[in-house]
Amino acid sequence: MGREDQIINERLRKIKELRELKINPYAHKFDRKHLCAELHEKYKKLKNEEKTKDKAIVAGRLLIKRDLGKISFATLQDGSGRIQIILQDEATPEELMKFFKKYVDAGDFVGVEGLIMKSKTGELSVLVKKLELLTKSILPLPEKFHGLQDEDERLRKRYLEIIMNPEVKELFVKKQKFWSTIRNFLLERGFLEVETPALENSAGGASATPFSTHHNALDLDVYLRISMGELWQKKLMVAGYDKTFEIGRQFRNEGMDMEHLQDYTQMEFYWAYADYQDGMKIVEEMYKEVAKAVLGTLKFETHGYKVDLGKKWEVYDYEEVIKKHTKVDIYKANIKEIKEKLKELEVEYDESVDKWRLVDVLWKFTRKQLSGPGFLTGQPVEVSPLAKRNPKDPRKVEQFQVIIAGTELGNGYSELNDPMDQEERFIKQAEMKEAGDTEAQDHDKEFVEALKYGMPPTCGFGVSERFFGYLVNKPLRECVIFPLMKPEGGTKIEVKKSSSSSEEPKINLKLPMKREKAIELIKKYNKDKQDMNHFLESEIIMKALAKKFGENEEVWGMLGLLHDIDWGVTKNNWAEHTIKAEEILKKEGFDDEFVRIIQSHCYGMQIIPLLSNKKRTRRVEYSLAAGETLTGLIYAYALMRGGKISDMDAKGLMKKFKDPRFAANCDRSIIRESEKLGMSLEEFFELSINAIKEIKDEIGLK
Repeated sequence: MGREDQIINERLRKIKELRELKINPYAHKFDRKHLCAELHEKYKKLKNEEKTKDKAIVAGRLLIKRDLGKISFATLQDGSGRIQIILQDEATPEELMKFFKKYVDAGDFVGVEGLIMKSKTGELSVLVKKLELLTKSILPLPEKFHGLQDEDERLRKRYLEIIMNPEVKELFVKKQKFWSTIRNFLLERGFLEVETPALENSAGGASATPFSTHHNALDLDVYLRISMGELWQKKLMVAGYDKTFEIGRQFRNEGMDMEHLQDYTQMEFYWAYADYQDGMKIVEEMYKEVAKAVLGTLKFETHGYKVDLGKKWEVYDYEEVIKKHTKVDIYKANIKEIKEKLKELEVEYDESVDKWRLVDVLWKFTRKQLSGPGFLTGQPVEVSPLAKRNPKDPRKVEQFQVIIAGTELGNGYSELNDPMDQEERFIKQAEMKEAGDTEAQDHDKEFVEALKYGMPPTCGFGVSERFFGYLVNKPLRECVIFPLMKPEGGTKIEVKKSSSSSEEPKINLKLPMKREKAIELIKKYNKDKQDMNHFLESEIIMKALAKKFGENEEVWGMLGLLHDIDWGVTKNNWAEHTIKAEEILKKEGFDDEFVRIIQSHCYGMQIIPLLSNKKRTRRVEYSLAAGETLTGLIYAYALMRGGKISDMDAKGLMKKFKDPRFAANCDRSIIRESEKLGMSLEEFFELSINAIKEIKDEIGLK
């Protein structure tokens, strides 16, 4: 039996004995009169060994307990701080001394009454006269210097870290000050705090990948909001409110890093009759007030930068600041010149993106050179396509971003209020979404309708708790009191599966030929080496999925291998694709079920009339469609990396997946059907990449 098990058994025995003595180890109430911090403030001038006749009644958790024969010490912690309690022969009742030594342990909650004094070592203490056990702990607290060293364990059991580490406890007191200061700042200036829906029919107000869920009562698929009510608050500008703001949680189904989480707190305000220049003035004032409240100063160090919010805030023009730090004129330079500069600066970039994406990479390099504080303005319309153009220079938009410590900590605009312009931009975004851009916005017709009634000129601004993370110099996840964690033991959170769940009947098919003959059949109808690579990639992914789901790997592999058997003879006549395959496969002895699965990867395609109204419903169908489509994205990414797949990972592929201009012919919506298999996109990507790595030599990759 381990030491911890011995402690647990001993405490369970004590609980049993206490109940037998008619003592409730889990009290209902205690009438506390004083807080530890109040006592320290009141008696800070008390001298060492000085005793008073002042009575204190405190309650809290015992962190440390030391029994030294005739005297016992313990540290009691409440919500305000800590104080020492002392039990001493002759000063403390004898029965109470015995009870304390026998039944009370570190970790227990107690209420005590006694006299205030200072020990020989200068420790403010309560000399105990009465003690009541309020809550008996069963599990021992972690050791002060050796417990909770593992980061995941520490965040998963944040309540223990808060008990043992006063700095962590204080962190969330500061965070409350952060948000209450922002709230009070806006309220004092006439802003109305509002609440807008967290569940929406369309994900609007930002470019991000949303979480989706189902509303059972309305039988409606809905999204968790990705912005802090941007479109709703603009409707309130239409309605006649002059100033509104909202503080709340928003959700983006994207990657995690030091500065980004999937759910986090955001504030957005909207101010009628104001523009981006008015926004800069009020935001500077607000940030100074927040820093003063949280840190007590406007000067701080964070992420390797020294920052002074009290000095004059710079205004960085996007064009000029890039030219200053890189010598590149973004409007005159061509794509080749920008790439050469990035190579010179040793900055990584994607070879496949357009000029303005590369310009944005230049800006991100430049940004790291700026400690701030300041505002970035004059962003090119190509970089911020949804913002309002600057009438003095139509190449640029009226946007301002807060720059502090080499990063962007807030974003605002002169909001677009031309309904025709807004609708055109929504249509463009919808086209991008249709092409597979998961971050593109939906076409919100109701919002456009509201704009047509007229919205006054408006400034909008948003800031998230990332600003708080920079103020206290900590990663964002450290600043969330209970961050989302995988369940203990490394098991994954269960995803509710559709009809493709593990209860779905397995695919039972008899194959009329072996793989070698299937390869010969493919070569009869397909001469292109690249097509053959695609067949082999689809085969290996299907085999990997079959293994995961406990299906027949040979059958699933054959489905992947032959799914485009007729491509060589139908690529110029899409309407016949997979229709011709039925004729070929049945002639070779494949049954109707095999043919139906093959054809299912083209279900819903309007260009194939016979399949346009059909929908995929089974696991094998989702697997084939998502898997064969993903091969194009993986192969394109490998070619971009010089034909290298051996060190490719899911995270890198996810970035390409989110860029609709990369491998634009790969239908992202079909790849997303992998989520109906009960897998996240990253899991599906990882499985598929690892599968293709097994045949990299055969398909000409390295």
